[in-house]
Amino acid sequence: MTILDPHARAAPARRPLASGRLRGDGQTTIALLDIRKPRGDVFLDELERLVAARGHTVIRTAKRTVTKPAPPDCAPRSRPGATL
Repeated sequence: MTILDPHARAAPARRPLASGRLRGDGQTTIALLDIRKPRGDVFLDELERLVAARGHTVIRTAKRTVTKPAPPDCAPRSRPGATL
């Protein structure tokens, strides 16, 4: 599997995949944070569709603007039971 790094680097950074996997029983809640980049909502819509099709719950949240940090109440880790 090839994971593309969205940063414009000449040589992509090698990063290990996350060790945890989604359970197949549909009991996982996943939080998606829209950082307001152009067409990021299109990507997250498709990701949400694919994850929900596997029976998982999706929580959507968004930053107010791309230029400012997300407030603490907007960050996915502030959502109880959400997988980052």
